[in-house]
This record gives sequence, structure tokens and C-alpha cells, in this order.
Amino acid sequence: MLNYIMRRAVAMPFILLGIVTLAFLLTTITKGDPLTAIVSERQMNNPEIVAAAKARWGLDRSLPERYVIYVANLVTGDMGTSFVTRRPVSRDIAARLPATLELVIAAMAIGSTTGILLGLLAAYYRDSVIDQTARLFSLFGSSVPIFWLGLALLFVFSVHYHLLPGPGRLDARLTPPPSLTGFMVVDTLLAGNPAAFKDALLHLILPSLVLGWTVAGSISRIVRANMLEIMEREFILTARAKGAGELRVVFRHALRNILVPVLTVLGYTFAYLITGAVLTEAVFGWPGIGSYAVIAARSLDFPAIIGVTIVGGMMFLITNLLTDIAYVFANPRVRLN
Repeated sequence: MLNYIMRRAVAMPFILLGIVTLAFLLTTITKGDPLTAIVSERQMNNPEIVAAAKARWGLDRSLPERYVIYVANLVTGDMGTSFVTRRPVSRDIAARLPATLELVIAAMAIGSTTGILLGLLAAYYRDSVIDQTARLFSLFGSSVPIFWLGLALLFVFSVHYHLLPGPGRLDARLTPPPSLTGFMVVDTLLAGNPAAFKDALLHLILPSLVLGWTVAGSISRIVRANMLEIMEREFILTARAKGAGELRVVFRHALRNILVPVLTVLGYTFAYLITGAVLTEAVFGWPGIGSYAVIAARSLDFPAIIGVTIVGGMMFLITNLLTDIAYVFANPRVRLN
């Protein structure tokens, strides 16, 4: 296992270099001019200001020169400076990434738990009312647009009934806690501020439910399909013939044998949501990586776009490695191979 992890770790920088190269090339062939994010529209007619801006941001260099300089800086952890915020991209991402991770972790906890339970119930009570209800729930969660679901839940629970707060991570009237972990719920708890902790937790409910619903839909379908196949296997019939209880048959014998495809979907979904929760962050005013990517794309902020792409690629690589390691513990046959 250690040799396998080392081989994957050695291959990661080369894969990441390919991602960086592709992202760099895609930003250079776009029709938009990044100078519009640096120089005002009135100053674009001044050749001296345009030339100074190009020299300041390295846009007067050739493409190979810019690429070599960027990769060399990236090795030291420098992702460049944002055209819009005028701050290092790495600092902007570091400030926004915990917000996205907090949202994604909460959504994955809700979605995976709900999806697995619904899938198990749907497969065990095949073609029953429970099965039909679970399938309808998963279909609804997978097909309804996130922005519509988010706006609908905001209107019902926040605007109409005032049960939950609106967009944001914390009420504007409350003082944010010191950023120790970047997770608002954790930081308010560590700061010993129960009012802020409750408010941060309430702010997290709606966006995590919206995002978790889509996760639950895909997970429940995977679990149901694989459980229907597993429950017909001979070892399940043998376990029942030996007098094993239904809970033991379902959770110990059946569920354990479908963990590999479930872990695959969970790992891919987690990595995707890191940069793919754009609509949820936009609807709920969540200051994460997704909203940062939207701002960067609108303003042609190339350093920020490439930085977000790098973070997304790293998340996929790390998540895939952790998923492969989890296979070993989920299925002994993988460990033997």
C-alpha cells in the first residue's frame, strides 16, 4: 500500500502540470482582453498607460516566457496576483476555500446518509410504495435545477415563515469569530459564542440541504441498483439459510459488497462540488470558491481562473487517491489484489 501511495504521489505533480498547461493555454486563446480588468475603459485609449499595464502584469512577454515564469512561480506556491482584487490568488483562494469545504462536507454528510438509507429501503422493499417514494425523491433531487430549489426554499423557510436565515454565513449584526479553521460553525464554537454558533449553523442548513439533495439522488440510485443485484447472490441466500438476521444480511453482507461503486460516486461528487457548487453559492451568497470563479470568469481574471482550476484539479487527484485507499478497507478482495 505504501508503494502504491508513493507511486501515485510521484505521478501527481506531472498530472497537475498538464492541468496547469491546459488551463494556461485556454486562457490565452480566449477572445477577451484581460486588460479590461486592469485598465479602465477611458484609459484604454492611452497607449502609455496600456503599455505600462502590460509591462506591470507581464502581458508584453511572449506566451512561452509567461508560461515558464508562471510555472516557476507556481513551484514556490505563487499563483500570481488577481487582476480584480490586486491580492495574491493563493491568499484569495485560502480565504474562500474553507467556506466551500464547510458547505460541501455538510452537504455530503446529509446527501450520503440520506441516499444510502433510501437506496437500501428501495432495494429491500422492491416495487412497493417505499420503493416508489424513494425513487421519486431521488429523481426529484437529480432533475430539479439547483437555483430553483434554492430560491424556493429561501422563499418558504426564510421569507415566508422566517424559520431560517437568508443568504450569507453569519448575520451582519454579529461579530465574526477569529478565523482559526475557516469553518464558521467550528470557529464560533471554539470562540465560545453560542449565539454566533447557532446563527452560523442555521445559515448552513438551507444551502447544505439543497446541495445534499442532489447528492442523495445520485447515491440512492447507485445503492438501489447494486443492492438489487447483490440480494440475489448465493452468499446472501446462504447467510439467510444459516439464520442470520435481516439487519446483518443487509448491512454486513450486502452493503459491504457494494461499497466500492458507492465510494467511487462519493469521491467524484465531493471533488466536483469543490468547484461545482457555483449555483448554490450564488443563490445563498456563500463566499466560496465557486463564487470566486464566477467573478474571475466575468472579469477575465486569468490568474484567478488558473488558480481555481489548479485547486479543482488537486482536489480531484487527492480525492481519487483517498478513494482508492478506502477501497482497500471496504473490500478485502481489492487488498488481496
